[in-house]
Amino acid sequence: MVNSVQNIKSAANASNKSCPEGISSGIKIDIQDLNVWFAANHALKNVNMQVYNHEILCAIGPANSGKTSFLRTINRLNNVLPNFKTSGNIILDGEDIKKIDIELLRKRVGMVFAMPSPLPLSVFDNVAYGARMSGIKNKNKLNEIVERSLEQAYLWQEIKDRLNESAFKLSGGQQQRLCIARTLAVEPEIILFDEPCSGLDPISTAKVEEAMLKLKEIYTIILVTNNVKQAARVGNRTAFFLSGELVELDRTEKLFTAPSDQRTDGYIRGRFG
Repeated sequence: MVNSVQNIKSAANASNKSCPEGISSGIKIDIQDLNVWFAANHALKNVNMQVYNHEILCAIGPANSGKTSFLRTINRLNNVLPNFKTSGNIILDGEDIKKIDIELLRKRVGMVFAMPSPLPLSVFDNVAYGARMSGIKNKNKLNEIVERSLEQAYLWQEIKDRLNESAFKLSGGQQQRLCIARTLAVEPEIILFDEPCSGLDPISTAKVEEAMLKLKEIYTIILVTNNVKQAARVGNRTAFFLSGELVELDRTEKLFTAPSDQRTDGYIRGRFG
């Protein structure tokens, strides 16, 4: 096990270790002194926190607060960007992510982006894409994976008779849930959601949130959202980021009703951001 796992900053992390009722007490991700730079821009500053098994951890904050940089650093998506630099450690199940093969890491840590991005293929082939890339060719097995993934994304009943249609014929909300199903098909351990409902209507948003609440029984979820009401609805815990700093992290109910920092209170009440 990486030695740095033993070197957790006790003062910075004390409030993070009280696990909310209803989720596992095991730490899935341990983030230690995380800093991120894009050239001269210091996007994340000494972030220390843990993410627990089977929780929905929401990240809120105004634009340019570091939320998406935080999310993309967890599965090393930022590594492809020029002038990107990072320090500190992200420990996944006791192993530093820098030492995990990048393809394996992104299989274990899936990501759903703000805008739906279906492939120019049929609904079936979109969901089966990752499984096929992993070497699964058996038709019955692929059928099973597609049905299970669409069920988990709360989409199967709506489109089970349209599997051979182009994914582009689905509505925007259905396309987003299709992208969730495509992520689920490769059986990740963690799902990162980057403002997945930003372009969706309230009905589609409700279906995505319903899927998240069910999915946390199997997966660990980190949700970046600009909608504080969404965080209040689905988050077990919520982290407030501001100018690259993790200002506060607590149980969602407590953070929204009795935040410890005046900046958190100001953001939640709409005074800025």
